[in-house]
Amino acid sequence: MRNFHKLAQGMEFGPLVNAIIRNPHLWDQNTLRTTHPATPHHQVSDIWVRFNSLEELEQTGDPTYIIDQHESIWFPAAAVLPVRALLFDLMRTVEGERLGRAIITRLAPGCAITPHVDSGDHAAYYTRYQLALYSLPGNVFRCGNETVQMRTGEVWYFNNGLEHEVINNSGDDRLALIVDVRHS
Repeated sequence: MRNFHKLAQGMEFGPLVNAIIRNPHLWDQNTLRTTHPATPHHQVSDIWVRFNSLEELEQTGDPTYIIDQHESIWFPAAAVLPVRALLFDLMRTVEGERLGRAIITRLAPGCAITPHVDSGDHAAYYTRYQLALYSLPGNVFRCGNETVQMRTGEVWYFNNGLEHEVINNSGDDRLALIVDVRHS
């Protein structure tokens, strides 16, 4: 496979998933990524752990700066969820130099992230990883001409510069932690 690479399997994400279940108020506190008109993520719910500062958006109303800036900040969910150790373990594993965005996504059964390519300065600057926090058989992730069914406990690199999509054909929500890491 050229578009995917499995980095790990059998990871223990139970404490994080349990904390997410206990804190449903964290979902969709920030909807910039899921509500703009051209988004492929309109069927997804998000918890922002790390993302770009919204200060510029609040001052100007222009989301362009936020989408392409490289510096991410911690959002309040990072203080509630046991996620920092997972992020820093991933950074160590891939020898990352800079931690970018970290977003927990939920895709309900029968829903999809429509085909798209991640573009812009941010996508070119960072490498994207997916941690399958909870993913049952029937979740299909396509990137280019390859498909995988990520399973709970797996960590994957994928080439988000190619067209990709996710379809949840399982009977339960798909939970993933999307993480952007800068390498030299």
